[in-house]
Amino acid sequence: MRSGWHRRWPALVICATLLVAGCDEIGLKSSPTPQVRPASLRVTPPAPVAPSAQSADLARYYAKVQNDLLTRGLLRTEGGGPDTPYSSDDLVRNFENIVFFDEYSRGAGLSRTRTDQSGRLSRWSGPVRIGTEFGATVPQDQRTRDKAQIDRYASRLARITGHAITSVRTGTNFHVFVVGEDDSDFLRGRLQQIVPGIGKAELDLFTNLPRSYYCLVAAVSDTNNPNDYVRAVALIRAEHPDLVRLSCVHEELAQGLGLSNDSPSARPSIFNDDDEFALLTSHDELLLKMLYDPRLKQGMTADEARPVTGKIARDLMGQQL
Repeated sequence: MRSGWHRRWPALVICATLLVAGCDEIGLKSSPTPQVRPASLRVTPPAPVAPSAQSADLARYYAKVQNDLLTRGLLRTEGGGPDTPYSSDDLVRNFENIVFFDEYSRGAGLSRTRTDQSGRLSRWSGPVRIGTEFGATVPQDQRTRDKAQIDRYASRLARITGHAITSVRTGTNFHVFVVGEDDSDFLRGRLQQIVPGIGKAELDLFTNLPRSYYCLVAAVSDTNNPNDYVRAVALIRAEHPDLVRLSCVHEELAQGLGLSNDSPSARPSIFNDDDEFALLTSHDELLLKMLYDPRLKQGMTADEARPVTGKIARDLMGQQL
């Protein structure tokens, strides 16, 4: 259901969360690494305003989608159980598919491509500072609830990865926007501040997202190291009902850390097109542990990483050689 957009400078990596589609990479036009913007350029959070009829219609549509998924036993929240066993070999295979392979071609918009083109391991080397901003159409009670959930999830991601991941008010380098259909002007202005020189294609993707795209994330890499993320922007639709909105938070923030693709074989996992799970699972936690294990290095190919990921997976599963 979800999808995402990453962009690595000099290629922006985008993962967009689709209805019955997963998060993948899309290469776009390069730009210089953006500098941290002064606090004075931050926009004062807009006061809530009533949504338009178009936004209200979109909210009704997504509510029906969520209800249909729940009726079919999907959007599970318990993280897996006896019916979803997995082995260390499963972890290695799923890690490789999710970290190293792209479902979309670079420079081809949202066009699908072959999935046998291996990339290199990318993740953050520096601290991840998550800041949340809301559009004017987001009610205050929803802002409070969403902010608390994002803060808790950031703390959880830090515990899982052992990496420095915090929620902040200033100095943000991972921007999470919870915005409605009517907030495109606000979002466009903020993106132009956060990513100077951002292209029209990127802006249009964020501000005119098709209804089938639930949410997305863009990860920006260092100019001198295309495998080192230094900035990210996530978009969460405010019109989603609570569970789908939280599921977008779980997937987009994890994908912005480096788990950029989806795999139909990953289970129990949110990195799968089938919508079976809404929230990060035990399996997904282990993938994040693997991604930030110091035995893996940025820029590794799948072939280089495979012997290492096998050892890490066995350690995580408590298996001896």
